[in-house]
Amino acid sequence: MADDEDGTSGGPTDGEESASDADPVELGVELLSKLEHPELSVAEAVDRIETVTTHPATTRKILDEAEKRGVIERENGIVTTTGGGYVSFQSEVVTKEGDFSCQRCGASISTGHFIKLDAGEHGAFGPECIRKVTGRD
Repeated sequence: MADDEDGTSGGPTDGEESASDADPVELGVELLSKLEHPELSVAEAVDRIETVTTHPATTRKILDEAEKRGVIERENGIVTTTGGGYVSFQSEVVTKEGDFSCQRCGASISTGHFIKLDAGEHGAFGPECIRKVTGRD
């Protein structure tokens, strides 16, 4: 999904849900706070952030804000999570039927997985990508 200049995605199309009203920085920081792996490369962290925005300045702002808030630490190309948070598949992931495009890989999917975060609902993701984004795989 393409980003506007401010780093947010456009509105939903053909039944596609969107978290366009959520602040992409807040959504990205909260997503980073829910990473299960204690260490990731910056590239792996950016892969997850790119489900929120592909705008380079917004991506940097998310990483900077997450570090400033103590959610992550960055050193030598490694992102270390500090919160030990995770996404509960029972309570924080919901599925919806419809015509969606996966926010991570762009595949057309009929069952979308959405992460319920305080900053907003994030998705849709296919079954494999939801596991990648949440750090289960």
